[in-house]
Amino acid sequence: MSSDSLPPLPQNRIVLGCGQVAVDFLATVASFPNPDDKIRSTSLKVQGGGNAGNASTCAARLGLDPRLISKVSNDSHGKGILEELEADGVDTSFFIVSEKGNSSFTYVIVDSQTKTRTCIHTPGYPPLIPEELSLSSLLSALDGVNMVYFDGRHHETALVVAKEAARKNIPILVEAEREREGLDDLLDFATYAICSAKFPQAWTEAPSFSSALISMLLRLPKLKFVIVTLGEEGCIMLERSVNGGSDAEEMDVQCLLESLKLIKDDSKTIPTCISSVETKLSADGIGTITGQLFVGTAEKIPPSELVDTTGAGDAFIGAVLYALCAGMPPEKMLPFAAQVAATGCRALGARTGLPLRTDPRLVSFL
Repeated sequence: MSSDSLPPLPQNRIVLGCGQVAVDFLATVASFPNPDDKIRSTSLKVQGGGNAGNASTCAARLGLDPRLISKVSNDSHGKGILEELEADGVDTSFFIVSEKGNSSFTYVIVDSQTKTRTCIHTPGYPPLIPEELSLSSLLSALDGVNMVYFDGRHHETALVVAKEAARKNIPILVEAEREREGLDDLLDFATYAICSAKFPQAWTEAPSFSSALISMLLRLPKLKFVIVTLGEEGCIMLERSVNGGSDAEEMDVQCLLESLKLIKDDSKTIPTCISSVETKLSADGIGTITGQLFVGTAEKIPPSELVDTTGAGDAFIGAVLYALCAGMPPEKMLPFAAQVAATGCRALGARTGLPLRTDPRLVSFL
């Protein structure tokens, strides 16, 4: 489809990421090996990876202008990482390149039978430290930025960037994949959070998934919304009300979540979203938040088209970055992000299938 027929790109489309980049060695196998087995791969691909690298690549293909702060070594992996990001339109001028050590890399085993992937990661060394990012570079990286995204890695440097971004009132999106050193400090600055399925309960120690969402918004007063990605089950989002909604009816958050799940249309193959009205949401022993609950579905990908789920969560985040810059409401943002993630699952590797904004599968969302 011609880009002329699409809506104009967001006016404020510069985003800054800070986090992990790597090289992925992806091997597809007929089925995952047993201990001491020797098997052959059915296909092999080497390409860039890492959460922040993948999300930034996704954002670039959708039309944003991403910058990225990270670190590589001056080795073949590092050079390949930079070249690939630059080819996709990601600004790597704020990278630190070490003359010693090694760049990050990951072995990814893609199981064709179960449609799952197993990752074996080797971190880069030496790690990125705050002293390597000068104040002038930091200020240049943040100049004109509409949004900052952290994947939770390089936490000491990320915190320095977050503090300066907060000082400049730049919105901050934090990925909470799992509990990591320094993540609590980053979340204190978060405007938006995108979490894995297990994170909210693990982090809050709340008795249920739904009450954990209430707990997160209560513990993080700057947080406008939290999204939890659930793979093929879609996603759930809790958004804090802007005006407080003092006249809203009070309802148990678990009951509301169950009622929304009952009315979602499972017959549709494309991603959809249903939402509650603005409500006082309560959780026993936790507290009350006034806001809206959203349930998003994932695309039902035909088994013959599903190749690899590597990087699906990163693609979702990249699409959310675009949606926020474009001012999409949640009812449009969640299906759009789900569609972008699903499109990427139709090819081997985190980046191979990432769509351009001209992709016909995205037209109805844009």
